[in-house]
Amino acid sequence: MPRTGTYAVQGEDELKGWQLAVEHINNGDPLLQKIAPKVKKGLLGKKVNLLVADSAAKPNQAVQEQQRFINENKIILMTGSTSSAVAVALNHFAQREKILYVTGISGSNDTAGKDCVRYSFRQNFYGETAANAIGPVLVKQFGKNRKAAFMTPDYTYGHTVTKSVNEYLSKNAGWQMVTNQVSPLGTQDFSQSLTNIANSGAEFLINVNWGRDAVLSIQQAKQFGILPKMTLVVPYQIPFLAKETGPELTAGVYAATDFWWTLEDKYPLAKMFVEAFYKKYNYRPEWGANNAYMSFAIWARMVSEASSFYPPDIIKQYEKGITFPSTVGEVHFRPQDHELVRPVVIVRGKAPKDMKHNEDYWEVVEVVPGEPLMQKPDAFGCSLGEYT
Repeated sequence: MPRTGTYAVQGEDELKGWQLAVEHINNGDPLLQKIAPKVKKGLLGKKVNLLVADSAAKPNQAVQEQQRFINENKIILMTGSTSSAVAVALNHFAQREKILYVTGISGSNDTAGKDCVRYSFRQNFYGETAANAIGPVLVKQFGKNRKAAFMTPDYTYGHTVTKSVNEYLSKNAGWQMVTNQVSPLGTQDFSQSLTNIANSGAEFLINVNWGRDAVLSIQQAKQFGILPKMTLVVPYQIPFLAKETGPELTAGVYAATDFWWTLEDKYPLAKMFVEAFYKKYNYRPEWGANNAYMSFAIWARMVSEASSFYPPDIIKQYEKGITFPSTVGEVHFRPQDHELVRPVVIVRGKAPKDMKHNEDYWEVVEVVPGEPLMQKPDAFGCSLGEYT
């Protein structure tokens, strides 16, 4: 995962989730056993070890590090990605090497769409489900026939999320994309994009940027006077966004996300996870850490249920589509494209005066059931490939 570069903050949060999951697998923690009841201490009598390297959110670097792990450590599972470009690259690498890959954060429709593979599984929400969850909320709140400016990072995540959000709003509510400002990953200065947005006549700024790019573009939009003149929307929420921009800039902002810690009031396993994470790391988990934890916990479930480390056996266990408990309720995988059928969480940013403490950045507005949000399994061109 990225330990340097524009996604480094989110990468470190993910890492903590994976580390906690490995600890829980090896000591047979009660939370882990709720998700994977056959796990006692370790997996099939073996201790799980986690190896870590920095991808810097660069696909080639991620593939090289995984190749090194294969050569030197004989790994049986790959994870990592905060960038969908990395996830897509690791998908194809996993299929070629026949080593199972559970994605880290990956929001592109392509990850389990045209770039899906038999050897990869995704736990988290993505562009299409984000759009179909937040779209109705925006239309209900703000009405039809509005004008929006988009900010889009120039790679698979940005393009597919922007496409899904724009299609939902234009088809269902007559919203118009008046400009789409595309920028490379790691942009520091958004002044040209923001000048174009300021002159676009937009009423809404829909910011699809992620990581440090999102923080800088939102802060600079404030400096340009675009915020609060335009209404900010974050269709694919970024861990630590409110903390890094300051909650005054995310107050009232609608966002779609994977997990927020106050779901502990709704889901018993969320409460167990938040408490365990807080005890170990002394902060409440963001969604990247939760996604990481769940992806490993689910893998442990599948290995223990299959009673095998042989990848095709584990894949076929996933593909049974059996429902199991998670930190966001009952979930299951679709065998056709290896997407998890899971809810999407809509949050709204709290004003500083409404925060009960220094991590109380968002209120959960709605938990939207997952299945109706998803495209048909073949809609984005998924063809999984061979088992062996």
